[in-house]
Amino acid sequence: MLKKNNSIPLYNQLVDVLIEHIKTNLDIDEKMLSEREICLKYDVSRTTVRAALNELEEMGYIFKRHGKGTFVSGLWKEMQNLSEAYSFTEQMKQIGKTPHSQVLSLDYIVANQDLAKNLGIQEGEYVYKMKRLRSADGMQMMYETTFIPAYLFPNLTISKLESMPLYELYPQVYNQDIKCADEEFYASVLQGKESEQLGLPAGSACLRIRRTTYSQENKIIEYTLSVARGDQFVYKIRHSKK
Repeated sequence: MLKKNNSIPLYNQLVDVLIEHIKTNLDIDEKMLSEREICLKYDVSRTTVRAALNELEEMGYIFKRHGKGTFVSGLWKEMQNLSEAYSFTEQMKQIGKTPHSQVLSLDYIVANQDLAKNLGIQEGEYVYKMKRLRSADGMQMMYETTFIPAYLFPNLTISKLESMPLYELYPQVYNQDIKCADEEFYASVLQGKESEQLGLPAGSACLRIRRTTYSQENKIIEYTLSVARGDQFVYKIRHSKK
């Protein structure tokens, strides 16, 4: 059960509990507990429940059907690892487009169990959570949520993030040189908030990308969940025989 006197925020604890519930008790496309049921079962407020469900939706564990409720997604277990580093800025330049990144928010949060696992840190450590809208030639192309371990990037600010591309900021400001990035990507459809940011109807085709970036010391310096519009975005990858 949830520990209300714990230093870990309730909604973070609830995210971990619901992930475990999904993995052990529910099947793909099965209906998720309603907000009211979760409130009663775990003795938490509706605000806490909604925050946890929004997080689960971004992580690919659930999806919403208008007028029908929330259901379990199979996206979190269907991804194929292609282990190829990716730079939106460089790719847009290669196809002759002018890239632009808008930092929508930067929050200082406590890592829950799932996030800590993906960042290779301890639960309860602090993390920066950044949301960005990536555009090319004025068209919204990608909506990203990035998590960065705070201990490696002290005093990170929006002004620093806007001063240069993220993959230049890492080595130039924080002496964190990138070694490699592992990516998993899969076809999907846009949810409500994502469709608003990308200027497309909910249910439009999109590409979801999950990226884990490592430093030369093999520390995870970034964990990013991206949603790219399917009508404009082309993802290129080359496989070579060794």
